[in-house]
Amino acid sequence: MNISHKTILITGGGSGIGLAIAQLLSEHGNRLILTGRNQAKLDRAAAQVPNATAIACDITNAADVTRLVDRVQTEFGDLSVLINNAGQGSAYQLGANANAFAIAEAEMTTNYLAIVRLTELLLPMLGQQPEAAIVNVSSIVAFAPQVKIPTYSASKAALHSYTQALRHSLAKTTAIRVFELMPPLVDTELTQEIGGANGIPPQQVATELLAGLEQDTNEILVGQTAQFYDYHRASPAEAFAMLNQ
Repeated sequence: MNISHKTILITGGGSGIGLAIAQLLSEHGNRLILTGRNQAKLDRAAAQVPNATAIACDITNAADVTRLVDRVQTEFGDLSVLINNAGQGSAYQLGANANAFAIAEAEMTTNYLAIVRLTELLLPMLGQQPEAAIVNVSSIVAFAPQVKIPTYSASKAALHSYTQALRHSLAKTTAIRVFELMPPLVDTELTQEIGGANGIPPQQVATELLAGLEQDTNEILVGQTAQFYDYHRASPAEAFAMLNQ
């Protein structure tokens, strides 16, 4: 698809992958809407992105999402790309007294359920555009879980499944393309407790996303995710062991 001169909303746009994507897409004449929970952080990010607007929104809060959608409809009626990038994750060990339910609830709400709600609310606007797209940012762990981030992995697997179903459903009734961006470990604020300093830079993720969109690649397997996917297809058990060595 043509990814220039469009209006694009990026959740979690204040740092990391979201900010890197915004910076790269702004170079192609796009207008960016950056959302996140912290207005001050968003304002600092928007100052680094030409033609960007920062709108504070907690995507897990229904009232916040309603206000966001209303504002986008009023001020950005030509919205044609939604990038669901906001995420939450915790590193911990499953077992007795792990508080797994509370952690999983928060992760599933941010990484999956909030995406379902926001996407559904913005579908009518996206459907009015001659060319539109949804990009869901999942992860290499959508294919096999990493045990030190167990319920984060489960939330990304849920997002992967939803994305496949959404792509199939919209292809029958609309011109909206549905993409999935699947990076490996990335060096961001979110990943520091699981060794993120050893991950790839967010800018690489942004560059491979742009290439995937331009080539109409439904599942954009970033960096080592492509090799891991092939390995997982050949031997799921060995792929699991490799991811958790």
